[in-house]
Amino acid sequence: MLAEPLPDGEPYYMLEVPDYVTVVACTPDGRMLLVRQRRPVVGHDTVELPSGHVEPGETPEAAARRELLEETGMAAADLELLGVLAPDVGRLTNRMWCYFASGVTAAAGSAPTEDGITLIQAPAGEVLAMALDGRMEHALNLAALFLAVSRRKLTPP
Repeated sequence: MLAEPLPDGEPYYMLEVPDYVTVVACTPDGRMLLVRQRRPVVGHDTVELPSGHVEPGETPEAAARRELLEETGMAAADLELLGVLAPDVGRLTNRMWCYFASGVTAAAGSAPTEDGITLIQAPAGEVLAMALDGRMEHALNLAALFLAVSRRKLTPP
């Protein structure tokens, strides 16, 4: 935790946490990759984009490729930076790097390696419908989807 003095001298506390990445990933036939996993904070399973922390000494792009592989068993032919966001301008010091991965295919001899994660493949229109109807509720994932739509990587239904 960091503290910075405010003009009145009182400390303002911030959490220093690692940067993280999220990947909007599409297969050549137009399916998007999502993961379902239990999230104790909300008390239920959530549907999310492949995401995770940037490890010390790792570039955000390398982290995005690693998280995609670990959570889905898939590799991206192309990875494009959609944008870098501030996840919480009031408390967190980190950044979230949002990537678009096209041409995603199964990595040779690889399968998802993280326990408790189930891979979901769905058409882009269905994923955007999930974002609109609340089946996807992770705000940072919704921001990444918005970037993908605004950059014309995905077309709303």
